[in-house]
Amino acid sequence: MKPFLKWAGGKARLVERIKAVLPSGRRLVEPFVGSGALFLNTEYDEYLLADANRDLINCYRQLQQGGPAFIDVCASYFTPVNNQPDAYYALRARFNATVDALEKAALFVYLNRHGYNGLCRYNGSGGFNVPFGRYVRPYFPRDEMLYFWRKATRCEFVVADFVTTLQATTPGDVVYCDPPYVPLSATAHFTSYSADGFSLASQWRLAQEAEAAARRGVPVVISNHDVPLTREIYAAADAHAFFAVQRNISCDRLHRTTAAELLAIFTALPTIATPPTRSRRQPAPATPN
Repeated sequence: MKPFLKWAGGKARLVERIKAVLPSGRRLVEPFVGSGALFLNTEYDEYLLADANRDLINCYRQLQQGGPAFIDVCASYFTPVNNQPDAYYALRARFNATVDALEKAALFVYLNRHGYNGLCRYNGSGGFNVPFGRYVRPYFPRDEMLYFWRKATRCEFVVADFVTTLQATTPGDVVYCDPPYVPLSATAHFTSYSADGFSLASQWRLAQEAEAAARRGVPVVISNHDVPLTREIYAAADAHAFFAVQRNISCDRLHRTTAAELLAIFTALPTIATPPTRSRRQPAPATPN
């Protein structure tokens, strides 16, 4: 099942590769849930789905609570009249101004499907600023939303940073992390869908927290680009998987290319084990950002 939201870096095409290295467990924990592609295509008893993006988590909560009624509200925005630049920018301004959680969630779905390339981007003041996408007829994902709603009965959705989420895990949990990726080259800009961004220091901290979780008996799998920097950051992982991935963030379909992908696998240690002696070559910072 595909996610109902478009999402830069979404893992819909990589689900089977990720599932192949995920161990069994009672609860799947995702500190960077994004579009929820992995959640939608796995079978765990429970799910803890977290993200720093408040609008994303609010949308999921409104769908979880409202079901078909919320879906109908979302559908009401998908009209020919609203598929025009003036209407889009008026509704975008309304989204940024409203404090009504249901209205904001429904407009989030509208903006996701009508905005340029399905991006989720904010300005320095926290305002959603993706331009109009100019689609002939934006698709309304009713079936995908219904599937998400039915499966959401097993979920807890939380607004939290990855440190808080990982530190809350206990044996029986399985963690998959899909953080904003490091640049493919030294000149590439490191971007994020959240207003706060995700720094290089955060990349090191994530690896540190993954090691700590594994020592507590919680396995962790992390996705990222396969570049020298990530191989260094995840040097202490117990295993790695490498493969090529089609990059879909570009709006030009003719010039989309492949990129090397890395899965770092931190295997859970027995909870009675003595502290490991392995250490990292570079100390991780004390704060997530």
